[in-house]
Amino acid sequence: MPQVNPVSRKLRGLVIAAAALVGFNVGNAEDIKSSDGYRELLSLFADWREFERPPMLDGAPDYTAERFAAAHAQLKDYQARLYAIDPRDWPIAQQVDWHLVRAEMNGFDFNFRVLRPSVRDPAFYESVWTFESDTPAHEGPIHHAILELWTYEFPLSAAKEARLIADLQTIPPLLKQARGNLTGNARDLWVAGIKNIRNQHDNLDTIVELAGDSASNELTKAISAAKTATSSFADWLEEQAPSKTGPSGIGIDDYTWQLRNVHYVPLTWEEEVTLLRRELDRAWASLRLEEHRNRNLPPLVSIESEEEYDRRANESVTKYIRWLDEQDILPVPEYYDQALRERIGTFVPKETRNFFWTAVHFEPTTLWTHFYHYFDLAQIKEEPHESPVRRGALLYNIWDSRAEGMATGVEEMMLLSGLYDDNPHVREIVYVMLAQRAARGLGSLYAHANDFSMQEAAEFHVSWTPRGWMRKDLDLLAFEQHLYMRQPGYGSSYVTGKYLIEKLLAERSKQIGDTDFRLYDFYDEVNKVGVIPVSLIRWQLTGNDDEIRALCPECFDER
Repeated sequence: MPQVNPVSRKLRGLVIAAAALVGFNVGNAEDIKSSDGYRELLSLFADWREFERPPMLDGAPDYTAERFAAAHAQLKDYQARLYAIDPRDWPIAQQVDWHLVRAEMNGFDFNFRVLRPSVRDPAFYESVWTFESDTPAHEGPIHHAILELWTYEFPLSAAKEARLIADLQTIPPLLKQARGNLTGNARDLWVAGIKNIRNQHDNLDTIVELAGDSASNELTKAISAAKTATSSFADWLEEQAPSKTGPSGIGIDDYTWQLRNVHYVPLTWEEEVTLLRRELDRAWASLRLEEHRNRNLPPLVSIESEEEYDRRANESVTKYIRWLDEQDILPVPEYYDQALRERIGTFVPKETRNFFWTAVHFEPTTLWTHFYHYFDLAQIKEEPHESPVRRGALLYNIWDSRAEGMATGVEEMMLLSGLYDDNPHVREIVYVMLAQRAARGLGSLYAHANDFSMQEAAEFHVSWTPRGWMRKDLDLLAFEQHLYMRQPGYGSSYVTGKYLIEKLLAERSKQIGDTDFRLYDFYDEVNKVGVIPVSLIRWQLTGNDDEIRALCPECFDER
């Protein structure tokens, strides 16, 4: 890790502190301590989060229709408490927290009225997760008692084994309950969800292998019961599948409502379509121009051995981290290197490489830039936000515009900042990746409008991804389109979030001025706000509330 000059860091800190005086008030710990209204909001937030978690029924979280109807009726009481708190005179940072609580309550309402994952989506009942998400929480709707296998180390301690047994024992009663809950008619969601449940059976076999001979009789019994319940549930889903004939998309109006009221994305379905069409065209055009520019250069050669992969992947992390620091792109805490290096993966044979690992095997840094995700996760762990509302992951994937938008945005931002000046062919890969994300996002938009089936969305996704890198025969394609059907707005968030980050960069730089603006300070202040909707980051950093007023005009009315 290169040595950092503490004096230059201090000077940059003074610059950002001065810039913070331009047109806005970010709030601070003293403001939080002195505000009775804000303390009331934090109390409500704690009560709300406790309420949002369902009670247990026969050993599993209760997702029955009766419980949800009763909870939705109670939601009005929590919303009334929220609107009884008047935040309009608070520092903007605290007002942002008020809106985050509002967004989560709207998410609960939306899931009850429209999305209804416990009713329409068999994959909602998947319990065993073998990996940590690269975002603040798992992508898409999940239930409240998932088994995070990646958090266990084998052989298990007595305490960890007891926890694992308790996690496993939730599966049979949950899947029994699911048969009564799943009354929806969304065919694509139903059919695709069967694979998730079948995969769970395989993941339970993995637990058997990991536990080995050290497994106690109680653990063995819990795994066996979970496997039996999982297999039986998957069989039941397949038996029911022929009767499922309805659409899975939620429709344009509900899609836009969720964008604006839950995810605080200041766009409509129609505007997202226009934006993603533009970015798809721009990505293809930019790719062709880059290819012409580089036509006389030696071609890129992919990595074809484990030894070469290990060497180049690690070298690229070192080079990228050093470049970020030496070029004053963004603050580089010591933990960034480890956060990224732990995720470099291993060599993948050409015949089984999916889209992203194809890119990695030509140039690893093209994916490392998207792994800004792991910078975010490390910062959340190492530097928890002072606000309890922002300290953990927001519910209902409300963080998607910031998490996926930044991760996608920095791919091209790093290109334009000079990262690949020594290897111009790599610039082509960046535009291939942008085209893929625009294509899959457009497919998901048309699927939620019920203009495409999920299969048609996947075909669009493949046909508009350059170089044939999006393969039909690998799991990634089905996984992505299934996720985006399950979580409206997620498929488009990579590109729309990128746009919102770029828009904020333009506005913030203009506000600070040509002389004083520094890219380093921009990333620093955005990171410090937290992984929250970009529209709310914009309000806190610039003081401009026009987007938020448009998203929630009643929030600014006289009370």
